[in-house]
Parts: sequence; C-alpha cells; structure tokens
Amino acid sequence: MEYITLHDTRIPVIGLGTWALRGKECTAAVLSALDIGYRHLDTAQMYANEESIGDALRQTDVSRDEIFITTKVKPPGLRYGDVLASVRSSLKKLKTGFVDLLLIHWPEPGVPVSETEKAMNELQSEGRVRHIGVSNFSITEIREAMEVSQTPVLTSQVHYDPFRDQNAMVEFCQENGVMLTAYSPLAKGRAADSSFLREIGEKYGKSAVQVTLRWLIQQKNVAAIPKSGNPRHQKENLDIFDFHLTREEMEKIFGL
Repeated sequence: MEYITLHDTRIPVIGLGTWALRGKECTAAVLSALDIGYRHLDTAQMYANEESIGDALRQTDVSRDEIFITTKVKPPGLRYGDVLASVRSSLKKLKTGFVDLLLIHWPEPGVPVSETEKAMNELQSEGRVRHIGVSNFSITEIREAMEVSQTPVLTSQVHYDPFRDQNAMVEFCQENGVMLTAYSPLAKGRAADSSFLREIGEKYGKSAVQVTLRWLIQQKNVAAIPKSGNPRHQKENLDIFDFHLTREEMEKIFGL
C-alpha cells in the first residue's frame, strides 16, 4: 500500500467505496476488502449502509486504529445542531467512537458553511472526528470552507476519472495541501472498456482498470475509492503498487 501524508496523518491511496452497497452484501464486501488488505473505507449517511459497515468492523480481526474511515453529513441537515446529532448517530451505527474523516457531502443552500464547520470542529475537539473535509464543492466553496474552519480541510472529494477534466481542482488541492479523493474513478465502467488504456496496460501485464487507478494515485496527493463488492475486483483494484507509468503515459491519459 502507498500512503498520502498530510497533517500528521497517513491515508491509504486506495480505499473501498461503498455507495449502493447495503445490508449483508455491504458487510461481506467490507470484510472481504479488509481481509485482502484495504485499510481505507468510505461511506456516507446518504448511503444508508453505516450500520452494515459497523457490523463488519465488529467482526473483523483488523484493529480499528489500522482503518481509516470516512463518512459524510448529508444535506439537508447541515445546521449546527443537526450535524452534532447526525454524526453521533453515525458513530453508533458504525460501532466506533470516532471517524478519521468527516465530510460535508454536498453544500446546502441557505446554510453557511461556517455553521456546519463549527459543529464539525466541536466534534473534533471531543475526539469524535479526527479530520474534516468537503465533497462536491467548487474551488470557491472549498476556499471559503478553509477560511472559516478552525482546523485544516484534509480533503476535497470529487468525481474524477481519465475522461473528466479536474485539472483546476487537482492544482488547487496540490497548491493548498489538500488531498483530492476521486470517487467513481473508473468512470462507471468506461475505463475498463477503453482500448487505449488496455494497450498501455499490456506493457505491464495490467488491466485498463489498474492503469486508471495507477494514473490517479501517481498524481500528488490524489487518492481513489473504487467501489466493488466482488473480491476478485477488489484484489485487482489493489494490485497496482508494483508498476509505475512513465511521464509520457501519464500525459497521454490526461489527454483523454
């Protein structure tokens, strides 16, 4: 595993996305991922699977301190009191005393980000949340969040894949010491079907999916959270640490 180190924290560059995984399927997927070697789990209140992930955390032999867990506060629900209540509920469902990273899932019109982050900062001071961040924010919105928070914004989570131009966001994050977390990094199957990416992968004995994930994590402070409930695909997504793309290959993929 490779890691991003920011604010005295090491974050695994590959995590398990859990959107659309629910119930026993979700629990089994998380247990499988942890057994394979994943140590970064991403969930959200909106996904309605925190309890299923909590069941996996209770059953696994992996120490809680070895696992980096992210959840997200859903709008509507970003008022100060609502955030405090919903996060405490999330912790009960996850069966853990803290989350490593708490994100605002989407901006909520009419609710100042300063009010939401006041609650998030309070949860940090209580030890219930270790780091905070944002998801689906524009650069302008992230900048405001950074200005009003008492603590650093650890990550900006956005949809990022080889076919989606996020150059401005990547550059902003790199210049400001923020990790970019790429959700839907495989472009919902499009990456796997790319003959161009498959051709690059043939050189290394890797698939188009593995080339895509390697391209993402070779960028400074970029992590990816591909979703999969299939152990074989989970292993494939994690088997990307034994090769490096050349600068020319990186640029060609940017050209997509």
